[in-house]
Amino acid sequence: MKKTAVPATLDDHQIGLEARVADADHQALKVWLRLLACSTQIETEIRRRLRREFGMTLARFDYLAQLHRHPDGLRMSALSRYLMVTGGNVTALTDDLSAEGLVRRETDAEDRRSFRVALTPAGRRAFERVAQAHEAWVVELFAGLGATDKHLLHELLGRLRLHLAQPTPPETA
Repeated sequence: MKKTAVPATLDDHQIGLEARVADADHQALKVWLRLLACSTQIETEIRRRLRREFGMTLARFDYLAQLHRHPDGLRMSALSRYLMVTGGNVTALTDDLSAEGLVRRETDAEDRRSFRVALTPAGRRAFERVAQAHEAWVVELFAGLGATDKHLLHELLGRLRLHLAQPTPPETA
């Protein structure tokens, strides 16, 4: 793998969301925009690589990842909640992946009105191949940070998530 020089600053094309920041802005706003910019940049690159290397969308990858985490399958309604998409989106992906032999859809034994979806053995193998590449890409994208920095960033973002999970006080009219 060829190493490229890390730029000291971002040019106008690369700056994106952080272009909104001014020196006088609150530090929280600066952090939020930088976090959003990094997340967007990483997601864009992952989407590009999935499409180029596997002809796959990120939505399809996320769908397969959820089923991989649940070997016994999931009800389609639960899969929709995990993916934070509509039932129609899950149905369309399920139809496509079922036609390709990557997932199987069965009537749920506990609720005959529901369908349960699970990976087929071929789907599991296909996902694991893509997931291995995906992990390598994420490792590569974070290679600019040392192990200590990655640990600290993980810790800080974890603390932020805990804070955000706290109930918010009711609004006063």
